[in-house]
Amino acid sequence: MRGRVVPGMPMKVDTPLAPLWFRPLLFEKVWGGDRLRRFGKPVAAGHQVGESWEVADLAQTSASGAGGGAARSVVASGPLAGRALADVRRAWGDEALFGRAIASRDFPLLVKFLDARENLSVQVHPSPEYLARYPGAQAYLKTECWYVLDAEPGSLIYKGLKPGVTREDVARGCRDGSVVEMLDRVEAVRGECHDLPSGTVHALGAGVLVAEVQTPSDTTFRLYDWGRSGRELHVERALESMVLGPAPAAARRSGAEPLAEMVRNEHFALAELSLEAGGVAELGDPRCSVVMVLGGKAELACRGGAAPTNVAVGMTLLVPARVAERVSITATTPLTALVATVP
Repeated sequence: MRGRVVPGMPMKVDTPLAPLWFRPLLFEKVWGGDRLRRFGKPVAAGHQVGESWEVADLAQTSASGAGGGAARSVVASGPLAGRALADVRRAWGDEALFGRAIASRDFPLLVKFLDARENLSVQVHPSPEYLARYPGAQAYLKTECWYVLDAEPGSLIYKGLKPGVTREDVARGCRDGSVVEMLDRVEAVRGECHDLPSGTVHALGAGVLVAEVQTPSDTTFRLYDWGRSGRELHVERALESMVLGPAPAAARRSGAEPLAEMVRNEHFALAELSLEAGGVAELGDPRCSVVMVLGGKAELACRGGAAPTNVAVGMTLLVPARVAERVSITATTPLTALVATVP
């Protein structure tokens, strides 16, 4: 029957390729808050939710991060509702989903919303050099970028080290609490995007709400936790992993085109989509894309495919590569969205 998921081995899907929307995975954090309700996330009263994972396919997370188990997105609606992203990938195949075979067993992006009511720990993700030195370590590259959705006045983003700061300086600063003074810091400005290559020392400051696109990893080494007790630090591994010097400068939209690229690295590209009511944009890119709706409402249609999907603030959709060039987005109100693509 058309549109059914046929159970069994191997799993077969006889529904046409189309954009998919997933159930969010919510994680409480000591630094979290309740502002993700603005994006339609079911944050219960009295709970401090710091992260909403929108698209995820991790076979294993870290114990100090998401708890140590698997974290796999599940399709929220439609004929594939209830199926994990990993199942859909096996059924459709990499050629349909990505336009090519990829080596990663995990989906190549992890996409989130983050709400920092308090400062996140000063932290580092493994650098390529660290992973080369310890090939058997249960650690994975984590290059990420933050797009600032909102920020309280005076909120900061800490990223990179000041000129001349050495590993020995940072080690001392972790012991005496002065490490924060060694970090570069910038004001958190709505609409700016911060590229954070793996190995960059960084911390999201209190009062900042961001969308995050990253490589599929939950490996974090904490250097300093602002005097909070009860959370493990990983100072030696962080010192080995960190890259000395400044982080890349913040990026901001430029030009009048609806789709403006903000970040491009070897792992992903990220663009901001801005449309007035009635405006239309086509993805026009034969690559796998993830669309995060940050503000407004729209209709997402695929020529020659399934019926159009009504999308609203807080929804995140995965667009398979094979249909991406046929996807258009029509804004029914003024619309802001992010579009992340897999190279």
